[in-house]
Amino acid sequence: MTDTLTDKPLIVAGRTFSSRLIVGTGKYASYAQNAEAARAAGAEMVTVALRRVNLSNPDEDRLQDHVSPDEFTYLPNTAGCFTADEAVRTLRLAREAGGWDLVKLEVLADQKTLYPDMEETLSAAKALIKDGFEVMVYCSDDPVYARKLEDAGCCAIMPLGSLIGSGLGVQNPLNIRLIVEQSRVPVIVDAGVGTASDAAQAMELGCDGVLMNTAIAEAKDPILMASAMKHAVIAGRQAYLAGRMARKRYADPSSPLAGLI
Repeated sequence: MTDTLTDKPLIVAGRTFSSRLIVGTGKYASYAQNAEAARAAGAEMVTVALRRVNLSNPDEDRLQDHVSPDEFTYLPNTAGCFTADEAVRTLRLAREAGGWDLVKLEVLADQKTLYPDMEETLSAAKALIKDGFEVMVYCSDDPVYARKLEDAGCCAIMPLGSLIGSGLGVQNPLNIRLIVEQSRVPVIVDAGVGTASDAAQAMELGCDGVLMNTAIAEAKDPILMASAMKHAVIAGRQAYLAGRMARKRYADPSSPLAGLI
């Protein structure tokens, strides 16, 4: 029997995390609310959209004044980048500004879907890895490209569950499972989670973690939803480790029929 208490922690690029839930830092009513939600989620890592979050202007409220880099691991990302060159340049500037080398790469194809441009993503990943970055990469749920990104040296594969901010949940569980089975690095579902059952499903598929932003930030009660997501990720991971029962076409009584009076 698997002892869930001895489950291995999440390890990304040599860094160990006890929480498998990563949260974003966008769309919240305030940085203070963002910090409260991150704590309620039990998160240890937060994504930071370098092109949208105030990190340097002391005349305005700054993220780090509430979500402290001493408390959370910052994961700078390239949200809003649509070419490999743009993404690489953004992360090089981030390293100069904050010394970050563990980063989240995303190169988007268009504004309507925010779907990843996989050709540009692979090109950017290779350039960043050559430049000494540890790259966690947002990608489509395509097992072939996921393998190419891992072979290129990415330290985590982050397939979308569904479109960013859609709340549609995991739309292609078969492909997510195929990516999990082939990968030697952590697989973290990124994008599309809408509620706790979506997070649990991702974990039940064997994913190593879940990244979300809108599902918490746009909930009617973000703090309560953050807590729900924390428990969903834990429950989904334990269910995966426990091993679900086989699906059957017909009923199978809990009590045997033989020997009935």
